[in-house]
Amino acid sequence: MLSTPYPIVDIQQIINATATIVRENSISILLTDSRQIAHPAESLFFALQGRRDGHDFIDEAYAHGVRNFVVQHIPANSYTAANFLVVPNVLRALQTLAAHHRSRFNIQVIGITGSNGKTIVKEWLYQLMASGHNIVRNPKSFNSQIGVPLSLWQIGPDHDLGIFEAGISTVGEMEALQAMIRPTIGVLTHLGSAHDEGFADRRQKVVEKLKLFKDCELIIHNADQLIEYQQELPSTARTFSWSRSKQADLQVFSETIISKRYYLRARYQGKEIECLIPFLDEASVENAITCWATLLAIGYSPVEADKRLEHLAPVSMRLEMRTGINDCSVIDDTYNSDVRSLEIALNFLQQQNQHKVHTLILSDIFQSGLQEDVLYRQVADMVKAKGVNRFIGVGEALSKHRSYFEDGPQTFFYADTADMLRHRKEINFNNEAILIKGSRSFEFERISKALSQKAHETMLEISLTGLLGNLSFYRSKLQSGVKMMAMVKAFSYGSGTFEVANILQHQKVDYLAVAYIDEGVALREADIKLPIMVLNPEPSAFDKMTEYRLEPELYSFGILDKFVRYAQQHDLKGYPVHIKIDTGMHRLGFEYAEWDMLCELLEDNPYIKVNSVFSHLVASDAEAHDDFTRKQIKAYRDAAARIEAALGHPVIKHIANTSAIMRWPDAHFDMVRLGIGLYGIDSAVPQHLNGLQPIATLKTSISQVKYITAGETVGYNRKGSLLHDGRIATVRIGYADGYLRAFGNGVGKMLVKGVLVPTVGNIAMDMCMIDVSAVEVKEGDEVIIFNEQQTIEDLAQQIGTIPYEILTNISQRVKRVYFYE
Repeated sequence: MLSTPYPIVDIQQIINATATIVRENSISILLTDSRQIAHPAESLFFALQGRRDGHDFIDEAYAHGVRNFVVQHIPANSYTAANFLVVPNVLRALQTLAAHHRSRFNIQVIGITGSNGKTIVKEWLYQLMASGHNIVRNPKSFNSQIGVPLSLWQIGPDHDLGIFEAGISTVGEMEALQAMIRPTIGVLTHLGSAHDEGFADRRQKVVEKLKLFKDCELIIHNADQLIEYQQELPSTARTFSWSRSKQADLQVFSETIISKRYYLRARYQGKEIECLIPFLDEASVENAITCWATLLAIGYSPVEADKRLEHLAPVSMRLEMRTGINDCSVIDDTYNSDVRSLEIALNFLQQQNQHKVHTLILSDIFQSGLQEDVLYRQVADMVKAKGVNRFIGVGEALSKHRSYFEDGPQTFFYADTADMLRHRKEINFNNEAILIKGSRSFEFERISKALSQKAHETMLEISLTGLLGNLSFYRSKLQSGVKMMAMVKAFSYGSGTFEVANILQHQKVDYLAVAYIDEGVALREADIKLPIMVLNPEPSAFDKMTEYRLEPELYSFGILDKFVRYAQQHDLKGYPVHIKIDTGMHRLGFEYAEWDMLCELLEDNPYIKVNSVFSHLVASDAEAHDDFTRKQIKAYRDAAARIEAALGHPVIKHIANTSAIMRWPDAHFDMVRLGIGLYGIDSAVPQHLNGLQPIATLKTSISQVKYITAGETVGYNRKGSLLHDGRIATVRIGYADGYLRAFGNGVGKMLVKGVLVPTVGNIAMDMCMIDVSAVEVKEGDEVIIFNEQQTIEDLAQQIGTIPYEILTNISQRVKRVYFYE
C-alpha cells in the first residue's frame, strides 16, 4: 500500500487512457486477481488478458467493492459507480504505470537475472545489506511481466536501495522489464538450461538476459560462464568478474570444508582474502560467491563482506502445509516475514476451506522501511480483510500495538516464542488452519514442530505450485470458452483430497469428478462448492448424494430408472445428471443400440436435467489406435446430437481425457477432463514440448546400516544376499505404505545422495533393505523413492505397471506435506 496514493485522473494521464470517470478516487493498490482483494476502495483492477480474460472477473471484483478498472473495452453490464480507464493493452498500461512510479525515485537499484539462483541471490543480498539500507525488493519470485510491476509499486520515499530480479521465458520480454526496473547495478547469476525451449539457442537466451543491464553503471558476473558472450555486455558499464578457474577481479583459488562450512580463499586487488559460507551444496556456494563479488564490487571491505557472509541464513522458497495436532492444518512460512509475503501467505490461508477457523501466528516484522505505527496498522487491516479468526502476536512491537487488532479477530499476545509455547494449551488449537509466519530470529520452527502431528518419517511431498503450473499448461491448449473438469477421484490420485480441491476451486476450474459418493461428501464437508460429478453413484447412497448436491453419472437404464424413481419419491425436479455414452471402452455407458430408447426416456423428463453428455476415449495417447479414436469421436458426436435434439436444449459435451487435450484438439468440445496430467504425467506430451512438472516426491529415511559379508541372506525367506562384502541400509517404507512387494530383490531402485541403489531381499510390511555399498550413508539420511530424477514412470517400468497404480497405492498412513512457492 502506497504512503502517497495516486489520484485516478493522474493515472489516466500516465497510461494515456480514454476514461469514464464518475467519481474521484485515490489509488494505492494494484490488482490483477479478483480473488485477492483486501482494500477495494483504494484498488485499481487491471483486466489482463492471458489464458483467462480479466474482463470476465470485473463483475466479481465490483461485487467485492472495487470501483476502478483498467480495461481494453468497457463491459456490457452496468457498473454505474465504477471508473473505467480504457487502453489498447492492459499489460502495457500496468507496466507503464510501474515504470512511471519507479522514475519518481532516484535510488540505487540492483537488477538480477540469470537462469538459476535469482531469488536466492536477491534474498541473500537483502540479508547482507539490510543493516545499512532501507531496501525494497520483489516478494518471493515475483520476477515476471506482471510480477515486476507489482513489485516496483512497493517503492516508497523511505527506500534508498532496490533489489529486483527479472525472469524471462522467451525473446522480447526483457526490454519491458528493463524499462521498468532501470537498474544501476546488474548481477548475473548462474546460466543454465531453464527456459531453453523459449529461445533458438543458448546465445540468444544470454543476449536477451543481458538486455537488463543496458544502462547499468556496474555489472557483476561469473567470467567462467561469459567466456563466449563477453562482447555482449554493455561497453559503457564497469564490470566486476569472478572466477574459480582463471584470472578475474575476484579469483577463487582454494575451496575447503571446515566444520561443516565452506571456506573460500581468493585473490582480490592483489591480496589474498577469505570467506566462510554456512552452506555446502554447489548451488549455494555459487550463489554465495556471486553475493561476495557483489559486496566487494559496490565497496564493502573484504573483512566486512566475510563477516556478513558467515551469517547468511537459509532462504525458504516455499511455504509448507502439513497435518497438525487436533485435526488442524499447519502452514509453515517461517524464516521470511515482510508485509508483501505476509499477504501472499494469507491468500493461501484463505483457500483452506476445510477449516472454518483460520489462525495467524505472527512475529514482529523487521526492516520493513515503515514506521511501527504505520506498519502494524497495515498488518491489522490486512488481518481483518483476509478473514483471520484468531490472531497470535509474538514480540514486543506487536504487543505494543495490540490495540490495532482489538476490533478484529480473537487475539493473543506474547513477549517471545518461549512465552507463546508455554501458553499454547490455553489457546486450545482445534480443527483450524494455522499460518505460522515469523522472522528468523524468533525461531518459529519450534512452534511449527509443537503444532504438527507426529508421523513416521516416510512422506509424500506435493508441490501445489507444480500442480498449478500443470493446470496452466493444459489450459493453454484450450480454445476460449472450453471448460475444465478436474479428476480428483481416488484421493486425487493419492495426492490428497481437499488440499488439491481447494486450490482447484481457487483457480476456478469448472467441475470436479470423484469416483464415489463418499468422496464427494468429504469435499462438500471441506466447503468445496464447485459442481461435483460422481462417476459410480451407488443407489444406496442417493440420499447423501442429493443432500450434498452431487451430480450422478447415469450410464445404464438400471441406474437411470433407480434415480428417476428416487427423484419421484422425494419430489425432486430437474436434478442435474450426466449421461455416459459407450463409444468403445465397453466399461460403462449406453451403447449404440440403446440410444433411441435413451432419447425417449430423457425427453420431457421433469425429474432430471441433463447437464452433460460424455464418453471416454480408449487410447487417446496411442498413435497406433488413432483410427479407433476417430471412430469414437464420430460416434460420440452422433450420440450427443441426438440427445440434444431430444432434450431441446444444449448440454455440455466432453470426451477428451488428459492425453486427448494435447493430441485431439478437435475433441475438446465444451469441456475436457484433466486427470493424471494435473499431477505431471502424460505420455502424449512430446518431450520437446513438455511443460509439465512432476508434483510429487516420495521420501523416507534410513533407520539402520549393517555390514554384510558375501552370501549372507537378507530379509524374509532368505531371498536377499550380496555378491560381495558390503553394507545394507534398512529404510522406513514397506508394502503397507504402498511400496509393493514386486519391487523386492533388486527390481526396485531408490535414490540415496543422488545414486540409484537396488533393493535387497523381500519387501516387508513396514520396511525394506537397500544395497548402499557404493554410497557413504548413516542413520537418518534421506532416501528418495521417486522425484523428478527417478520418476513415477520409472518405478512403473521397474515392475511392469502404469503410473496410476504407483500413485494410488501410496497408503493414507504416509504423511502428505504440501508446498506452495
